[in-house]
Amino acid sequence: MPASRDEVVELLDRLVRIDSTNPWLIPGAVGERAVADYIAEWLADLGIEVSLDEVQDGRCNLMARLRGSAPGPTLCINSHLDTVGYSEWGADALVPRIDGDRMYGRGAADDKAGCAAAMLAVRDLVASRTPLAGDVLLALVIDEEGVSIGTEHLVAHHDVDFAIVIEPTGLPLAITEHQGFGWIDVVVHGKAAHGSAPDVGVDAIVHLAEVITRLHALDEREWKAKPTDLNGRTVFHTGTISGGTDYATYPSQAVLGIEIGTQPGETLADRVADIESIFAEVALVHPDFRGEVVVRLDRDPFTGSGQEPLLAAMDAAALEVLGVPMTRTGENAWTDAALLQSAGIPTLLVGPQGDDYHALDEWVSISEVVQMTEILRLTIVGLLR
Repeated sequence: MPASRDEVVELLDRLVRIDSTNPWLIPGAVGERAVADYIAEWLADLGIEVSLDEVQDGRCNLMARLRGSAPGPTLCINSHLDTVGYSEWGADALVPRIDGDRMYGRGAADDKAGCAAAMLAVRDLVASRTPLAGDVLLALVIDEEGVSIGTEHLVAHHDVDFAIVIEPTGLPLAITEHQGFGWIDVVVHGKAAHGSAPDVGVDAIVHLAEVITRLHALDEREWKAKPTDLNGRTVFHTGTISGGTDYATYPSQAVLGIEIGTQPGETLADRVADIESIFAEVALVHPDFRGEVVVRLDRDPFTGSGQEPLLAAMDAAALEVLGVPMTRTGENAWTDAALLQSAGIPTLLVGPQGDDYHALDEWVSISEVVQMTEILRLTIVGLLR
């Protein structure tokens, strides 16, 4: 029997109540271990192979393998255990609330719903004793909200032939590509001097302001005005800013932290070149301008390849559950799907509808979690038949 609404609500409620705030984002946060331990115990009752793969300082990926009755490919179902913080929400963030079809709570959509759907799909496969020609590898990973060391560890230590990444996209969407991104520091150098010596000092903050103005104009002119058909507007926003030492001194350095996107076919080098072109423009106005770009993180776009067998199986599953096949589309956010595909693993990104991720009143559609559970089960059967 497919998972019922009550079963989905019960399991998802329990997962949301377990704090799994990512300690990379919030130093001192509890991390993913408690929820990994809970899921390991829940899965152990199914009689399948369950392990905790330590990735970093007690932070563990939850790995579970359902072995097929005959040889065949390994299909990985990937969701993430970690969540962002909830200080703006308060303790109520970990007390799930239901209003109609929505469950509210931190991680309800991103990504405890994905974990619950995957767990219940595997449970239903075990209960039905469905013969499979190949294995199902359930990988509930750490750190997707950080720098994705969980999925990096997964692709480095496990052989996988196909992958489904579950994130809250909304059914019947199947994401076959999405943007990449970079975290970049734009560093502008000035010259420290006493505030009464303008002929000596070079104001790094003023020069950085010139860069910011031009970056904003570039965003309005190119990325906002020219979205792609599948992935929408190229991501760009300022994130952090710092500079100067005191009121009485010309600032010798100012640093702007930005997140900036790349579309399929682009690399972060293209965005760095855009910024360096802005440096050249500012130098025409301020000949004493000096700037540099420091790349802190570089993630490639996700461009699907080789997914045809997986898409065929998921289309058939969606037709049975939803009455329509999956709709191929893109996404302007980044996910671990890019890491799996970059490792040569044909990957799809799907998931139940939700909203307000990383914000107050995050929610997920309960009915779509139920549907996602059954679509996963049928897709597994269709691919590994």
